[in-house]
Amino acid sequence: MSSTFEFWDYIVFIGYAVLILGVGLFVSRGKKGQDRNAEDYFLASKSLPWWAIGASLIAANISAEQFIGMSGSGYATGLAIASYEWMAALTLIIVGKYFLPVFINKGLYTIPEFIEKRYSTNLKTILAVFWIALYVFVNLASVLYLGALAIQTIMGVPLMYGVIGLALFAAAYSLYGGLSAVAWTDVIQVVFLVLGGVITTYLALNTVSDGGGIVKGFEIITEKAPKHFAMILDKTYDDYDKLPGIWVLVGGMWVANLYYWGFNQYIIQRTLAAKSLKESQRGILMAAGLKLIIPFVVVIPGIAAYVLLNKDPEFLSKITDLGIQSELGKPDEAYPWLLQFLPVGLKGVAFAALAAAVVSSLASMLNSTSTIFTMDIYKQYINPKASDRTTVNVGRISAAVALVIGCAMAPLLGGIDQAFQFIQEYTGLVSPGILAIFLLGLFWKKTTNKGAIVGALVSLPIAFYFKIGQHGWLEGPLFVNIPFMNQMGLTLIITSIIIAAVSLSEGKGEDSPKGIDLGGGLFKTGSVFNIGAFAVMIILAFLYAMFWSAK
Repeated sequence: MSSTFEFWDYIVFIGYAVLILGVGLFVSRGKKGQDRNAEDYFLASKSLPWWAIGASLIAANISAEQFIGMSGSGYATGLAIASYEWMAALTLIIVGKYFLPVFINKGLYTIPEFIEKRYSTNLKTILAVFWIALYVFVNLASVLYLGALAIQTIMGVPLMYGVIGLALFAAAYSLYGGLSAVAWTDVIQVVFLVLGGVITTYLALNTVSDGGGIVKGFEIITEKAPKHFAMILDKTYDDYDKLPGIWVLVGGMWVANLYYWGFNQYIIQRTLAAKSLKESQRGILMAAGLKLIIPFVVVIPGIAAYVLLNKDPEFLSKITDLGIQSELGKPDEAYPWLLQFLPVGLKGVAFAALAAAVVSSLASMLNSTSTIFTMDIYKQYINPKASDRTTVNVGRISAAVALVIGCAMAPLLGGIDQAFQFIQEYTGLVSPGILAIFLLGLFWKKTTNKGAIVGALVSLPIAFYFKIGQHGWLEGPLFVNIPFMNQMGLTLIITSIIIAAVSLSEGKGEDSPKGIDLGGGLFKTGSVFNIGAFAVMIILAFLYAMFWSAK
């Protein structure tokens, strides 16, 4: 399934690429006669305004996982997958109010650095190595694979060429310029992301309604695919095990979101680069607002594709005559399939949006991987007295190495049916344990280093125990089959109990000397943040009330 780009599509896409590279290299230039120091490279000189932070958070987050993977889940299941986005809006509010004040107050470069200050260097190193492995072998590889899959679907470019092209594009400015180049180009990337998504959604709904417009198209897809518009699934749905009804709102979804938005280096790093806490919190609020919009530009197209491919035989015959495939090999082909309906020029815009999603996330992951390796491994164990110039160069080299490994891993992910769900499920093996360590470390002064280390070590076997029962790898009365989201919630609870028990037995109920003082108005927020947070919560309540169950 490929769609031929025409002259104006190439012009639009090349224009986008030149703009991103130009801006990235422009903001990367150093001051005359002055070397870039570690704060410049890894934290953008702590100079980012709120609007750049908000845009960069969304650009770092929205990638091929959403455009390709979430549209694929929209095609297969429906709007329920949007809970990852809408629940994230509420999670961002919590992170802005209760996590960021602590992180910025401690002047962190990396999330593992918090672990060192609260617990120990040994635990920090364990988690730093884990994060580097996760970013390289899961995140980088999956984003490269899904982005290259889209290029292959749309343009017929071989998968490996697409992987290499995307990698080189991201490396061209991010390796040299660091977080500053990543964050400022993200502001442009978000414009392409939203514009491309809106255009694709409009064309998809307009095609469904045979030119009757988006309102008519939306009415048709809700009428033709009513089961695709339930936010809370019941057990009659095939994907109930991935989105288990009400437990999406009160269970493991919180584990995935709090871990991702609160303690994920490549997300939280741009908030640490803010001019001030107030700017950082306003950036978080902007990202929460944008999160409310994202499902309408990534999930709705997938549902529209489902309706189109189940339309009347006359329509299917018509698109077959145009050289457009009338069936999909797998759900993740839904979004690239829709791009074939776009007219000349707009196809280039939509493809630029997809490239922006992939490249911005790649650049963010690379920068954060290099930050953790350089600040938490290299400066800790290899060269503690490294100069700023050496530190920055090591950051660039480590990012390049991570990218090469990610490129090698990407093709191995072929054959995944719904990539977004796959990534969530297997990240969920490790996120509950890490979340337990952070939450108890932040909010319970009695948590000890030994308790945290034991929690880190036992959480993975606990998660694997549930995974064994889910997939039937071993059978017997000891193994239970429960949805992976519930597995995450139970793993968090069990791990937290173990950490608390070890901490109480070791510390005799006394507060840890490294416990965090949460007094002194630390969590006080300004009126802009408070009003915005209240508005986000009202909109969320309205959306869930409207789409609670299938009509």
